[in-house]
Amino acid sequence: MTYLVSPLSIFDLAVGTLGTAELLEKDKELLKSNSPLYKVLLHNDPVNSMEYVVITLRQVVPRLSEQDAISIMLEAHNNGVGLVIVCDLEPAEFYSETLNMKGLTSTIEKEN
Repeated sequence: MTYLVSPLSIFDLAVGTLGTAELLEKDKELLKSNSPLYKVLLHNDPVNSMEYVVITLRQVVPRLSEQDAISIMLEAHNNGVGLVIVCDLEPAEFYSETLNMKGLTSTIEKEN
């Protein structure tokens, strides 16, 4: 039997392809780890009730526990601004815009 390509070279080609996939995955992880993070900030709100702020925070950022939301609300109430979450730009914009649409004042700021 004659092979145009030896079985060993086919194996080498397959391993090379896997190696490339692994490199692409590592590059993707490196890009993700190097992308800047953004802080979503909640500003003090004399209009809405504390309960409304806590409920809204939990609706907009589901990963927040009730205690987390209470702490953020109290931080904003006592200091003028509270840190809601630190994340990539797109989710930060989404969280901030959604909080604003629900009547709260929120901004984003690049993390240093």
